[in-house]
Amino acid sequence: MGPKRILVKNQGNVAKKPKLSGHWSLGLLDAMKDPECVVKEDDTVVVIKDKYPKAEFHYLIAPKEDISSLKKVDKTHIDLLEHMQELAETIVNDNQHKDKSFRMGYHAEASMVRLHLHVISNDMNSNALKTKKHWNSFTTDFFLDSKEVCKQLKEEGTVTLPSAETCKKLLDTPLKCHKCEYIPKHMPDLKKHIMTHVQ
Repeated sequence: MGPKRILVKNQGNVAKKPKLSGHWSLGLLDAMKDPECVVKEDDTVVVIKDKYPKAEFHYLIAPKEDISSLKKVDKTHIDLLEHMQELAETIVNDNQHKDKSFRMGYHAEASMVRLHLHVISNDMNSNALKTKKHWNSFTTDFFLDSKEVCKQLKEEGTVTLPSAETCKKLLDTPLKCHKCEYIPKHMPDLKKHIMTHVQ
């Protein structure tokens, strides 16, 4: 018997290519069940270490409730998102992370199935950080600040996300250091430059 297939449909009800159950976009769901990945959990959320961290410290906080992305969040989820934000603050204030600054937020277009909050140290120093898309997904407006998301949800009952075209432009933004005005030639140049800030 072959691998289980999941049929995903787009908004126009035209069937897209089926995803294998082991597809990489489902990896977060697997990691939430892996004791080696789980840092902590409670009745509503699971905190895991990102398997491919884009900085020295990179955690994901995901709800146990089946919420696919920010697109599915509404005013009934305010308490959940605020709880995720509070938990993120607890993590970054842990002694293990002293002298580190962090960013907490969501990608405007998530690549992984299941809503998740990124808690990432601002050094952006990691072997898994390899492409311009990786870089820009955390250093441009593609990365939505968690507090702003919570505020908008409280005030408007929904989260307004950038259009697909805007997301594409943000991910294609020319590379720039996130800590100074340095404009690198390419990713290897940027990664070399980052070390001047890390050291």
